[in-house]
Amino acid sequence: MKPLFLAPLLLATLLAQAAPTAFVIEPTHTYPSFEADHMGLSMWRGKINKTSGSLSYDKADGSGSVDVTMDLASIDFGLDAMNAWARGEKFFNVAQNPTANFKGKFDGATAGVPSRVVGELTLNGKTRPVTLTIHQLKCIQHPMFKRELCGADASGSFNREDFGLTAGKDYGFKMDVNLRIQVEAIAKD
Repeated sequence: MKPLFLAPLLLATLLAQAAPTAFVIEPTHTYPSFEADHMGLSMWRGKINKTSGSLSYDKADGSGSVDVTMDLASIDFGLDAMNAWARGEKFFNVAQNPTANFKGKFDGATAGVPSRVVGELTLNGKTRPVTLTIHQLKCIQHPMFKRELCGADASGSFNREDFGLTAGKDYGFKMDVNLRIQVEAIAKD
């Protein structure tokens, strides 16, 4: 074969390797967690036990996107009474707003690894900008499924008052919420 004929084959191979990979969020390894002030005395911590979503990631240039949906009925503070209150009309009102959603694009890549996700959080029927810092992102070959598996740990914060969630404000509760999302996603078949 002559070198001229190899050029299109080489280009096609490079483009195929540079294409973003589509992943499905692994719900048994993805638990968004949060912490919020309790009257300046302590921090309430909880997590969301049911999630779904997808992400796209191009390891060559660090571009990609994420879309995570959180089932608010699965909120877990480790206290049944607090879980029931948070699901009720005075806070999340899951009958009216059953999910929260975070959608964002990877940004600030170095050597193919993004440093943040710039996106929007939809909560309580309102959508506001939220940026998450990526602390770790790693991909490996899944030992059982023989497909690519990526995992990441990211964090950010938001003001819950921006989403109309002001319970406790009159009692001195701070409105800032720290959010942490640990996520694992497996490449689609």
